[in-house]
Amino acid sequence: MYQQITLVGNLGNDPELRHAPSGDPVTSFSVATSRRWTGADGQRQEKTVWFRVAAWQRLAETCSQYLAKGRRVLVVGELEEPSTWTDDSGNVRASLQVRARSVQFLSSRDEGNVMSEGQAAYANGQHASSPASNGSEGIPF
Repeated sequence: MYQQITLVGNLGNDPELRHAPSGDPVTSFSVATSRRWTGADGQRQEKTVWFRVAAWQRLAETCSQYLAKGRRVLVVGELEEPSTWTDDSGNVRASLQVRARSVQFLSSRDEGNVMSEGQAAYANGQHASSPASNGSEGIPF
């Protein structure tokens, strides 16, 4: 089975680069996605959903270097198990976690630049086991 999520939104904070116990770089940032519509009563409405995104390896380093709070991005990745908690008001809240496979910078000077984990592995000389080396990344289906 396979699942994928695509997000287009704005960063809610500056990316945080850290290293996993294995030494692998990981960058975390939040992305806000918004939906706007006009209700049956004619009133404009908006709903915002926040996601926590984790990028790994070379993708993590690139995101840490070029992204900043407020920048617009397109993230393609896998939705992980949400974590839930109860806030101070007694409301149940959920945190939606996404492991990024690719991040496209939509509002930076490098607009249109996409780097996936597979492309990052290829750039680091690991192309023998890289999914990018089989040419499947460019297939739109």
